[in-house]
Amino acid sequence: MSEQKDFDFKAAYEREKLKSADLAERIAELEDKNSELEFKLNRIKNNPIWKASTPMRNAMHWVIRQRDRIRNQGSLRGVIAKIKYKQIEKKAMTHYGTESFPSEETRKEQENAVFAYMPLISILVPLYNTPEKFLRDMIESVLNQTYGNWQLCLADGSDEAHIEEVSSIVYEYMKDEKAIDKTTGDCKISYMKLEKNEGIAGNTNHCLELAKGEYIGLFDHDDILHPEVLYWYVKAINEENADYIYCDETTFKGDDINKMITMHFKPDYAIDNLRANNYICHFSVFKRTLLEGTELFRTKFDGSQDHDMILRLTDSAQHIVHIPKLLYYWRSHAASVASDISAKPYAIEAAKGAVADHLKRHGYDHFKITSTRAFETIFKITYEVKGTPKISIVIPTCEHAEDLRRCIDSIYEKSVYDNYEIIVVENGSTSSETLGYYEELRNGSLKDIVKVVDFYEDPANKPLDGEKRSFNYSKVVNYGVSKATGDYIILLNNDTQVITVNWMEELLMYAQRSDVGAVGGKLYFPDRKIQHAGVVLGLGAHRTAGHSHYGQAGMNLGYMGRLCYAQDVSAVTGACLMVSRAKYDEVGGFDESFAVSLNDVDFCLKLREKGYLNVFTPFAELFHYESLSRGLDLEGENAKRYDAESDHFKEKWKKVLEKGDPYYNPNFSLDRSDYSLNVEGYSSLRVQ
Repeated sequence: MSEQKDFDFKAAYEREKLKSADLAERIAELEDKNSELEFKLNRIKNNPIWKASTPMRNAMHWVIRQRDRIRNQGSLRGVIAKIKYKQIEKKAMTHYGTESFPSEETRKEQENAVFAYMPLISILVPLYNTPEKFLRDMIESVLNQTYGNWQLCLADGSDEAHIEEVSSIVYEYMKDEKAIDKTTGDCKISYMKLEKNEGIAGNTNHCLELAKGEYIGLFDHDDILHPEVLYWYVKAINEENADYIYCDETTFKGDDINKMITMHFKPDYAIDNLRANNYICHFSVFKRTLLEGTELFRTKFDGSQDHDMILRLTDSAQHIVHIPKLLYYWRSHAASVASDISAKPYAIEAAKGAVADHLKRHGYDHFKITSTRAFETIFKITYEVKGTPKISIVIPTCEHAEDLRRCIDSIYEKSVYDNYEIIVVENGSTSSETLGYYEELRNGSLKDIVKVVDFYEDPANKPLDGEKRSFNYSKVVNYGVSKATGDYIILLNNDTQVITVNWMEELLMYAQRSDVGAVGGKLYFPDRKIQHAGVVLGLGAHRTAGHSHYGQAGMNLGYMGRLCYAQDVSAVTGACLMVSRAKYDEVGGFDESFAVSLNDVDFCLKLREKGYLNVFTPFAELFHYESLSRGLDLEGENAKRYDAESDHFKEKWKKVLEKGDPYYNPNFSLDRSDYSLNVEGYSSLRVQ
């Protein structure tokens, strides 16, 4: 047996030797051919005719590239629009950059402004081997503030190779006349050399030891403040009793703030946004008393110490104010998080830890925090679903049996949550196909799950003799809910189709929270473009309400990743809306004075008026074959009815609309749903 094995091994070895020889010979042949081709190519390149034809070939390549761009954009018009869009975007960046700095007249006006309360604001900046350019830009941006009652607190953890240079620059500025308090003659810059570098958290805590102000501001050593930022913050302190303030910000590349990479126009305070994403970030200024009983930065969250601090202090704050102005310039360079989060990989775990710590303080014991496809520090938070409460899915319908069948089949086939009932609210169908499907539901395999109720069989809903039936969606919905037996209600259009298997759990984990009213999912058109990702007040031609990111590609990350995390919104669509039955009843259900339009937005605003949050989650996904059951509100009687209901809505919610949507920055256009900027020429273009 051993001899046979030895023989086989030798034979295999010889075969491999032959293969290796063949392979070496083949490689040699290919190398010869390659050399020959290179020789021919060089002859062609050096040919006078080839050289002379280079401009023509380049022109042909340019034409081909433009053809491909047109194909990608759908039309030449789309390409032109995109080029114009980019040009205006550059102009818009300058509009928010140096052009936004105060004129001499404005500067004098703000410098001479006298507020009833002129608090000292201590700005904390931890230094560490700060490059000269960065350090000078940072200090000068404080010296140039139009509000003068500030203190700049610098704690320097630089190493021996850098400490002398950094300190000499600081001492130079401490002699600048702008750094001297005109009343007391004291220097407004306080500087401390640290014995050792203790990281961002530790160094900033040392800055706090120098602070004398009633308000504390947090500033990075390589960034720049807008000259007016302290003026606007003090104005908010006086007018709104603000105890925590933040503004919009931009990241810029190099040394020119006009070379912006991103412009982050933020919503007002929104707890679910903040848990998923530290959108507040810069420039945080807060009342010093908020620190009582807690620390500023906790070293165990170094790398995400600001997220942890913001979560803790906003929990305690009574008047959180967002200044919707771009007043902070975050420099992007090789070592900064603004450039790449991988520059500080520990920040990702620190951010998860900060959010987890916050959730535990709020009584959440079981949850999961995972990074999303938008960014490593933009999170999906999976809350525990408590128990298996019964969910009633209410589906108003008239005709369109195939749409209803597709909807119900998708619920039954896709859903993993099993404690639910479906209430089909029939209102006016006459076709044999639809009536036959109802019989199938009543007597078939789904008879224990689906209940068909007839809106017009109820004596209260029957029209009087001679009267014509008039469609009132709100009445139909309220009637369907009255027949439901679940603890939670899902309002669902009959022209929807479930995509996500755990869609009910994704909605329920928010609807179970005591602070949440309505929860809505992410809806797509059949071509996977977005139909619904939350509702924005004032958006659209009627200035009533419109859908965020409407018509965008389904895989779009959304503005600053907004299509990738659950967030607070003013309203969600009634095409897929979950709410607890108790809260539904608390606000009186749907307002029946809104027969067809805006009843879902009105319902959500009633919940908001009661102090509840409305939440959009992108993790409950459905298709929505929009308005198949009743047609679009484009012309004729439908248009007249929509106009009338819009007027009614604007009158009922006049004060709310005047304030604007707190979750939609006023720097965005109300004419478009893609977060275009509201500057001249910018919002009129559409990128195809």
